Amino acid sequence: MARMTTAYEPLLIVGASGMLARAFAAELARAQLRYDALDLPELDITDRASVAAAIGEPYRTVINCAAYTDVDGAQANPALADAVNGRGVGHLAERCAATGAKLVHFGTDYVFDGSGRAPYPVDHPRSPLGAYGHSKALGEELLAASGADHLLIRTSWLYAPWGKNFVLTMRNLVLTRERVQVVDDQRGRPTSAEYLAERTLALIARQARGVFHVTDGGECTWHELARAIAELSSARCEVAAFSTKELGRPAPRPAYSVLALDRVEALLGPSTPWRENLARVLAAAAASGAGA
Repeated sequence: MARMTTAYEPLLIVGASGMLARAFAAELARAQLRYDALDLPELDITDRASVAAAIGEPYRTVINCAAYTDVDGAQANPALADAVNGRGVGHLAERCAATGAKLVHFGTDYVFDGSGRAPYPVDHPRSPLGAYGHSKALGEELLAASGADHLLIRTSWLYAPWGKNFVLTMRNLVLTRERVQVVDDQRGRPTSAEYLAERTLALIARQARGVFHVTDGGECTWHELARAIAELSSARCEVAAFSTKELGRPAPRPAYSVLALDRVEALLGPSTPWRENLARVLAAAAASGAGA
């Protein structure tokens, strides 16, 4: 018997070469959902005409995985960050409003200033510290103003068994060095890209709208995450702690950016703990030789 087409097919992945897009492609294929995936040069979200030409009315759902994610790079070049993370999102939202497609867009914990002491709810006022957070906040504002049917998912500390991310970088370091230093005064929630794709598709299937936070369950500091990576990798490396001030990066980082998960958990159930997702990703990375 032929599979029935869902109301949200076909889907389009924007930013097809990225880490999160790869996770979505695998999840969509596993679910046997019809989708296309586009990236530069076929689709440039900073160009309104390019967006209009690439995104036609047949698409019912557009998943935006395109983003400028270099936090320090954004601080040095805020115009580029705004073009991609801000106005580019606005172009996508305008086009989706015109075609009737739902736009699924990914936000960040960096839209908050990190001064909180309890998990940030989805409706907490935005107050970004640096250029990266400001660019992502601009994207959220333009999305809300567009009138497009949308699902905004804020996430944090993204990692996967592939691509460039903290988990793979740290795995390589702890396996090849005797000692590493990692900041211990930034607290948040890690997020497996594969888990994020899975939860996002579950939200899409339930016709969820508005703002959700999706991450792994639990919270930690970067230092605690690095120690868990070393432990799960059976590394003998010493993982020492130091401060963000000692790190001396150009862009400010929120000290506390834990996102509240109550809304997504009310709909989809408890979030899988970060240590469980981390173990799966590290096992997959080891099996593939990634990060070695």
